[in-house]
Amino acid sequence: MKHGKKVNHLGRKVAHRKSMLANMASSLIENKRISTTVAKAKALKQFIEPLITKSKNDTTNNRRLAFSALRNKYAVAELFREVAQKIGDRPGGYTRVIKMGNRLGDNASMAMIELVDFNEVYNNEKTAAKKSTRRSRSRKKEANAETSTPTDKAAKLSGETAVEEPHAPTLHTKANKTANPEVKNASESEKDDEE
Repeated sequence: MKHGKKVNHLGRKVAHRKSMLANMASSLIENKRISTTVAKAKALKQFIEPLITKSKNDTTNNRRLAFSALRNKYAVAELFREVAQKIGDRPGGYTRVIKMGNRLGDNASMAMIELVDFNEVYNNEKTAAKKSTRRSRSRKKEANAETSTPTDKAAKLSGETAVEEPHAPTLHTKANKTANPEVKNASESEKDDEE
């Protein structure tokens, strides 16, 4: 029975699980955002948040502890330089897990895990939304100006009204008479005029 067991084994042995989490953590530090399953994202969150907390205090011992967990010196360097500076005074909650739906092949629930302070897309959308203002009246005037034709503008300037051209005469065939009752009535009235 699995009572009180807090470790998610992720269907792997200990060495495989640690290697996988180290690789995923290195990828997250280098790319700032990765897509994985929900279970792996939650396990990665528990794995990486203590490392980020250690990176705030840049000592030799903390660097060695981070390297023993990450097994990648480039990820450790970026963790202690960029990530630690950007996080700064945040007391915790350095990562965010966003559910994305299910994977096509096996219908596994997928999630995106990202470092919170490195989400420029989300921050840019927020500022762009604040900058936009309502301009409903001016847009209506511009739309009316664009829809009017040049001949209408010329007619307004000269003070003349636009003259409609007569339509081309329609042929009164048998098909047109049955399809259009007005044409039928017009042809009957012509016959009455002839008599």
